[in-house]
Amino acid sequence: MNRRLLLISVASLLVLVSCQDDKESASHTHDSHGGHAHAEQGPHRQPQTARHTGVIEEVLQATSYTYLRIKEGSEAFWIAIPKSEMKVGQTVSFAGGLEMKDFPSKDLERTFETISFVSSVSTSGSIQDLPFGSAPTPHGRPKVEAVDVSIEPAGGGISLETLFTNLQAYAGRSVTIRGQVTKVNRAIMNKNWIHLQDGSKSASGPYDLTLTTSDQATVGETVTFTGKIALNKDFGYGYAYDVIMEESIRVE
Repeated sequence: MNRRLLLISVASLLVLVSCQDDKESASHTHDSHGGHAHAEQGPHRQPQTARHTGVIEEVLQATSYTYLRIKEGSEAFWIAIPKSEMKVGQTVSFAGGLEMKDFPSKDLERTFETISFVSSVSTSGSIQDLPFGSAPTPHGRPKVEAVDVSIEPAGGGISLETLFTNLQAYAGRSVTIRGQVTKVNRAIMNKNWIHLQDGSKSASGPYDLTLTTSDQATVGETVTFTGKIALNKDFGYGYAYDVIMEESIRVE
């Protein structure tokens, strides 16, 4: 009898654990509004496939894009579309898009904490024919001005002049670069994009190296990173590089 009671207790416990697991799984796959939540891949989301309808609260016109602040229910957010004539108070619908974090607009001289680039919006109230996941190309990688520094290579490292003068020799190899941080774009495509300069440059002119990393750095710091050199990389959305250092690790 005691053995039967023990077996019944164990079976009941397994059923309770299974039910709890189902509840927890459901809570992670639905958002607070009862719909399916979008999985986040780090601070930067991949192209989205959600459909939205909201009212324009603010319109900002730039050279190539129109920036719209949209109110959808209790939420407000920014989107960017190819330059268009839009008005406050219009109801618009859109589908898909590419979400960017800490996106700087040079035209507007402001940084958007979060903004989604979408290919088009509908003002007819119908979004059935709008494509999923498409997005215009954002402004892409910024140009960084040369800074007046003179930084010696790290022990076992190389200068930017050496790198830029011998790109083919270093392609696919790990190198160590010491330099001053001149610009940081955080959490784009799940990476931090850091620009380094050491005061040297090749005869052809390059003086600034971009690297991708999960480590942190701030503008003005002198830092040392080790990473793999890649040539002719195009990440899409305007991020194309003749040379870039990837999978970089801060060592100093």
